[in-house]
Amino acid sequence: MTNQEIQGLLDSQRAYYKSGATIPVKFRIEQLKKLYAAVKKYQNEINDALTADLGKSHYEGFMCESGLVLTEISYMINHTRRFAKKKTVPTPLAQFHSHSYKQPVPRGNTLIMSPWNYPFLLTLDPLADAIAAGNTAIVKPSAYSPATGKMVEKIIKECFAPEYVAVVTGGRAENSALLEQRFDFVFFTGSQAVGREVLRHTAENLTPVVLELGGKSPCIVDESANIKLAAKRIVFGKYLNCGQTCVAPDYILCQRSVKDEFVKAVVAEIERQYGEKPLMNSDYGKIINEKHFERLCGLIDRNKVVVGGECDPDTCRIAPTVMDNVTDADAVMGEEIFGPIMPILTFDDFDAMLDELKGKDKPLALYLFSSNKKHIHRVTTELSYGGGCINDVVIHLATSSMGFGGVGESGMGSYHGKDGFDAFSHYKSIVDKKTWLDLPMRYQPYKSKFYEKLLHIFLR
Repeated sequence: MTNQEIQGLLDSQRAYYKSGATIPVKFRIEQLKKLYAAVKKYQNEINDALTADLGKSHYEGFMCESGLVLTEISYMINHTRRFAKKKTVPTPLAQFHSHSYKQPVPRGNTLIMSPWNYPFLLTLDPLADAIAAGNTAIVKPSAYSPATGKMVEKIIKECFAPEYVAVVTGGRAENSALLEQRFDFVFFTGSQAVGREVLRHTAENLTPVVLELGGKSPCIVDESANIKLAAKRIVFGKYLNCGQTCVAPDYILCQRSVKDEFVKAVVAEIERQYGEKPLMNSDYGKIINEKHFERLCGLIDRNKVVVGGECDPDTCRIAPTVMDNVTDADAVMGEEIFGPIMPILTFDDFDAMLDELKGKDKPLALYLFSSNKKHIHRVTTELSYGGGCINDVVIHLATSSMGFGGVGESGMGSYHGKDGFDAFSHYKSIVDKKTWLDLPMRYQPYKSKFYEKLLHIFLR
């Protein structure tokens, strides 16, 4: 699309929103039902597209993308009517007699920019929240996942008129053109580098924004952990989608006393879950493109590889890889990995390790494998991170009952379920003041001692 076409599309959405068509809750629910039916209808084609873009099996495509989208849409269908109701709040005695309430209203014309690693989930999930909250939306899928982008476009065109919900395809030129426009709200999922650019552009128009970014998410394994179960769950979460998951465990912090046992268990789990030759496993995906493939290969230190390390440039596939005896000085610790490489670092003193984490950037996720209640309490209360799990990984984002989002360098704002509805809504604070009584104490002249005493009683 050209800049003029994008401007025309946004103008049509502005006019449609101003007409009030998106406001009725009945309308919103009807649109969510259309979207749900379309996702069900094109289930196989969606999974085929995910296989083409990322090598995902149909099983993984449904488990981690289209199935979660259906869950989010159905959740919003069932709860939007309740979410959209005004919420009565207490009224101060000084405002007697009044009715005070918060009224959720749509943000208006919204932009949703999604990434390539979960191109269906991370496009349709926020779209469902935007629709439930009563907004219009322009959706911009990543150019790196073209097959899934085409499916997103097909579904949206079939379900919605472009003045309500539309798709803009393309690359950087289209991204820049969209960010030059004045939206009422922008929802972005992607890297920290691009997130900074989004924030710079939205700041020009004082546009509110949710940024779902990433970072180096640590996974702590202390000596009280169930090592075999920890290895099993960490291997699943680390190598899911070939490590191209924003909340994947980026690196392992393992207590030295159990490190050898943990490494041995991880090696066994990789073979159990992916086979002796993972690159021959048809259910094991691929790196999104050659650029990311080469970057990841450059992070592997062959002298520290315990298992894996095999790279196939013809298919952009990298075997599940474990590196031991890693330090902060290694290249793999200098950036978010976003690939199937598991660096293992060790610690001796839990308290010292925790203090060191406090000095690092705030990650999108943090995981702790432990049965030590003191350790669990300290990690969940003292460290700042977007969200996480105790004795598991990744699964905290697979629920509509909790918000998902980052903090600090890993993002701002959250979504999923009620949090998603709130992200795409503005809550008006309204006082409905009755006319049959008008307390005189607020009016000048301020000379009455009696009114002054009443004022001190009310305002305390």
